Amino acid sequence: MASEHTYKEYDNELESVRAKVLEMGGIVEEQLVNAIEALVKSDPQMAQGVMDSDQRVNELEIEVDEDCSRIIARRQPAAGDLRMIMMILKTITDLERIGDEATKIARTALRINEDNRMTKLRFSEVKTMVEVVRQMLRTSLDSFARMDVSKTVEIAKKDELVDEQYRSTIRQLVTFMLEDPRTISMSLEVMFVAKAIERIGDHAKNISEYIVYTVKGKDIRHASIKEIQKTIKE
Repeated sequence: MASEHTYKEYDNELESVRAKVLEMGGIVEEQLVNAIEALVKSDPQMAQGVMDSDQRVNELEIEVDEDCSRIIARRQPAAGDLRMIMMILKTITDLERIGDEATKIARTALRINEDNRMTKLRFSEVKTMVEVVRQMLRTSLDSFARMDVSKTVEIAKKDELVDEQYRSTIRQLVTFMLEDPRTISMSLEVMFVAKAIERIGDHAKNISEYIVYTVKGKDIRHASIKEIQKTIKE
């Protein structure tokens, strides 16, 4: 039988990995906020900061990946512990992709600033999307920290809202372009940003689904809201 010391050592290893995941989460949330701020305020330094911080996100992804590989090799986790490791590996992939999307937005901010077109951009169409997606990301990270599935349905509903907001934004932008060809360049930039925000929402939703898999042992990807509610109550 494993000693109590071995169990504590194992718990400490898992806690260290979880801490790194939450550090990643904090960085990518800040990237999202700062990337949008860089767009709205035409701040190239802030945009560059978002791009620079992406290196730390990538470093953490590699560190966590290596830590999990070591844990699997040394501890040979089973059942719930193995689900936890798999959840962590999937979560860091989504967090890294959120960082990538934020970096894309930051690059857009730099490109527009260099072309001196920032004053012509309209971001009212994506402001609501940004706030909802940020709430989704923060809620998912909080759920990860506490291994709590109670907010999963809320996140899924917000994802549907973001999808609808994205479709509405695209319709509005297409209308602008048809009515006034001079808005084409601006509208395409906003479309690019809106798509990045929508993808960040998808990744935040993915993280919440991984937590349900870890806690409940059930895969709710592609499940309806009613099916998710039923799974959580079980």
